[in-house]
Amino acid sequence: MTGIADYDRYDALGLARLVRERQVTAGELLDTALERAAKINPAINAIVYPMAEEARRAIAAGVPQGPFAGVPYLIKDFQALYRGTPTSFGSSFLKYLVAETDSEMVARARRAGLVTFGKTNTPEFAMASTTEPRLFGPTRNPWNLGRSAGGSSGGAAAAVAAGILPLAHATDGGGSIRIPASACGLFGLKPSRGRNSMGPLVGEGLAGAAVEHCVSRSVRDSAALLDATRGYAAGDPYTAPPPLHPYLSEVGAPPGRLRIAVSTEPFFPAEVHADCKAAVADAAKLCRDLGHDVEEAAPAVERAALAEGYRVISSTQIASVIEARAGGRPIGPADFEPATWQLYLEGKRRGGIEFLRAVQGFHRLGRQVAPFFERYDLLLTPTLGAPPVPIGQISTDTDSLDRFWAAVWAFAPFTALFNASGLPAMSVPLWWNADGLPVGVQFAARYGAEGVLFRMAAQLEQARPWFERRPPATA
Repeated sequence: MTGIADYDRYDALGLARLVRERQVTAGELLDTALERAAKINPAINAIVYPMAEEARRAIAAGVPQGPFAGVPYLIKDFQALYRGTPTSFGSSFLKYLVAETDSEMVARARRAGLVTFGKTNTPEFAMASTTEPRLFGPTRNPWNLGRSAGGSSGGAAAAVAAGILPLAHATDGGGSIRIPASACGLFGLKPSRGRNSMGPLVGEGLAGAAVEHCVSRSVRDSAALLDATRGYAAGDPYTAPPPLHPYLSEVGAPPGRLRIAVSTEPFFPAEVHADCKAAVADAAKLCRDLGHDVEEAAPAVERAALAEGYRVISSTQIASVIEARAGGRPIGPADFEPATWQLYLEGKRRGGIEFLRAVQGFHRLGRQVAPFFERYDLLLTPTLGAPPVPIGQISTDTDSLDRFWAAVWAFAPFTALFNASGLPAMSVPLWWNADGLPVGVQFAARYGAEGVLFRMAAQLEQARPWFERRPPATA
């Protein structure tokens, strides 16, 4: 083995420390990640575009001395543009689209010292809550290869869970960080709207519902990466207010006695699985044992506006992206998966007034939810409506958008509210079911309160450590 034998013992900050102390080199870390990917990726199908040569060139040119200097990294094959490489968005229609510039998040990750060596799988246009694109095939869950790793950042989560690397880039437009984090037994935080820039080519995604960050094995890696990537970029339409303290300093800081509301009532029509309810009950007890005030409560929200808003905004955005990338060339149903084609057709039918009403509906939801977080510091819910689902259960191979959306939201009925309202939320891996599958719980907080989430997550991580848990399919 050309890498390091105890690679698994370290999170990303730990690996960076080894590089700084000259115990290992960035090249050795890259070799380790590549060897692990070669061993396990054929089973899980997490990495769909290898970038080993780009990574070697980056190391040879000199890795910036950021907090993650020399640490291997993967970026999602969606939104994250790496100059000179294709970004397919999980779609055969875009598989030859080569980026002419780096996206802001890729540039900031590079400045933090991360070394990108590949791109991870995502459903077509990141629209499903599982990761099974026709272009690359399904990503499988390392905890059970017959189950989905979740979506839309399923490739990222599967790679981290399988031990290829300690953290990976992810995006979240309706739960796409938290869904696969829950399914794969990882920590996944969705930042507040505007916390990270989506520049330079995009001002916002899904009318402000979409954000970028990561999935990780440790809480502190997530905090340190958000410190490195957050903040305004020239031309951004808006930005979240700066935090009072660096996020890394919040990890391990006493959270105080928090007021925590708990609910298992979904925001979309769904039958919540008993395992998900049990995970919340267990987490609520743990929070009480840690000295927090916990009671049942939930925000009153306009559920119809949430469902309709997602349908209008997502279909309109997909239609806009497809037409922009088509550049006038003919397109047809054979170019896309059936559900994507129906989303495109629906988006073409939608008018500007419908779109604006949907955006205003999202804003209205934000105003409905915000007062709840004046009474409570956190809301605890299940992350998902069910444990990781079998491959094929949520399919884009359907012409019925009613069936497609019903399946998506039945699996993930708790996450999207916090995208629509712009609030930060996280999935924490505290519970595994009798089948050995991870079942995450979600904590949401007021706008801009990522610090509260990191303090709470670190306390939970110390009380119920998950870092050493390994799935059956590992590198």
